[in-house]
Amino acid sequence: MTNKIRTRIAPSPTGFLHLGTARTALYSWAFARHFGGEFVLRIEDTDVARSTQDSVDQILASMKWLGLDYDEGPIYQMQRLDRYRAVIDQLIAEGKAYRCYTTPAELDVMRDAQKARGEKTHYDGRWRPEPGKQLPVPPVDVQAVIRFANPKDGVVTWDDLCKGPISIANREIDDLIIMRADGVPTYNFAVVVDDWDMRISHVFRGDEHVNNTPWQINIFNALGAPLPLFGHVPVILGDDGQKLSKRRGAVSVTAYEENGFLPEAMLNYLARLGWSHGDEELFSREQLVTWFDGSHLSKSPAQWDAAKLGWVNAHYLKTLADDRLAELVTAQLQRRGIVATDVARVTGLFKDRCSTTVELADWVAMYYADVHPTADDLAAHVTELVKPALPTLRDKLFAAEWNKAAIAAAIKETLAAHGLKMPQLAHAIRVLVCGRPQTPSIDAVLELFPKQTVLTRLQRA
Repeated sequence: MTNKIRTRIAPSPTGFLHLGTARTALYSWAFARHFGGEFVLRIEDTDVARSTQDSVDQILASMKWLGLDYDEGPIYQMQRLDRYRAVIDQLIAEGKAYRCYTTPAELDVMRDAQKARGEKTHYDGRWRPEPGKQLPVPPVDVQAVIRFANPKDGVVTWDDLCKGPISIANREIDDLIIMRADGVPTYNFAVVVDDWDMRISHVFRGDEHVNNTPWQINIFNALGAPLPLFGHVPVILGDDGQKLSKRRGAVSVTAYEENGFLPEAMLNYLARLGWSHGDEELFSREQLVTWFDGSHLSKSPAQWDAAKLGWVNAHYLKTLADDRLAELVTAQLQRRGIVATDVARVTGLFKDRCSTTVELADWVAMYYADVHPTADDLAAHVTELVKPALPTLRDKLFAAEWNKAAIAAAIKETLAAHGLKMPQLAHAIRVLVCGRPQTPSIDAVLELFPKQTVLTRLQRA
């Protein structure tokens, strides 16, 4: 194996980049960066029927948002068909692969008979050349697939970077199809040729691939290719205890961006979801690269915790530079059709209350779009006792300098004039001006509005 550390991420463009693949990409990226190596992006698009350009675009956008820069790629498998076919021809010529004409219907009959006998279902090798074996005449109406002649005896063993030593007997696996009848390679074959050609030294992937690894190791050996080191990281479980996947419970990486999460927080949370560095919970991208050497990977499934992600995101939100925070909140407002400028002047008052930029935009929106208090809030807080005080407050605010101290003084004078307590009047002001009964200090909130907006909204009572 080359001395240069080279890792890769190889998503299939049959859907969005989900969280498990994003975490694997992060580990592969951090490992390469830690050792001064190289990180490759490969698009495994041989599932022609389900692969789409939209999925490719979403994968690339997710990688960019997460800041997982790659040194090579994207490399597309469908652009490498000639290479796969050349390797297939080599294996056939060397007696390490063969043409199989067994039809799907014949395979079904074969499996049913094996099940009836209580046997494990597997291909029975009927088209596999053997010394002294007479093969049937190839049918003219069946297009052959290519099968790998897997060793019949022995054990495949590797020292997994995450799970430790793993051994699987060759008798447990059968002769894998490595090229379909349409000339497109299957996953387990194409991935070997790709990793060989791209000089991949370390492969991090989900532990659902453990059962694929013996086939792949045998193909590496048949080609005389150097083996990468494998690390099979545990799955991520959802709230229901089942594995997160494209088909079950997973949400795309870009959906988290749209829902107001920060890439710094997502990287931090994903890294800790199956890896640790002491008791550190919060750390920068640079610290992750410094610490991530492939050790301390968990062997147990990780539990997705939305509340924990929210806590991590809130931390990064509070420490984000004002200009970048304003840019993100402005984008959230634009998604709602709200045109906003100079957002930075108001975000600071509310960011400590929020865990996402969506929540922050919920607060900031009242400064740029009209509010619509609920009937229940109006009935509960804009009461007959409070209503007579509102014209007084409007008059005092109209005459006041527009700053926090003057606004506070106008409110206090109104309270005194009408014998009210602060909560009674403050809640009414909040509902009318802000559309909600709870806000930070009312004088600080009102100061950020244009005076005329406050006067107009108070007049609704």
